Amino acid sequence: MKATLTVVGMVMLALVATGCSTTHQPGAGAEDKEYMPPTSIYNILDSTALVYSSPAAGSAISDHPLRWVGFILHPIGHAFDYGINRPMYTLGGNSPYLHGYTAEDSMLDAQRQ
Repeated sequence: MKATLTVVGMVMLALVATGCSTTHQPGAGAEDKEYMPPTSIYNILDSTALVYSSPAAGSAISDHPLRWVGFILHPIGHAFDYGINRPMYTLGGNSPYLHGYTAEDSMLDAQRQ
């Protein structure tokens, strides 16, 4: 059993180590070393970078489909927060000993926007 786990661990390590070994960029061979300028000359960590460059130009070509699910479910999450979660915190804050409302709960509830 130990030998099997060792072999499986070595195979998994080899898969993880080789998974990031290529860039998967077309034309990245030794014969084609042309410089590709970045989308923006501004730093991506700069908070004003989106003002000076197009976010669509810097985003991935094929966006992740679950992002659209998140856009659709976002209002439902807000409705749940305002309709169920916040009234429960208010109820717990009115009688903390009965509901187990702690100082941490009070701090988290105070930090909500």
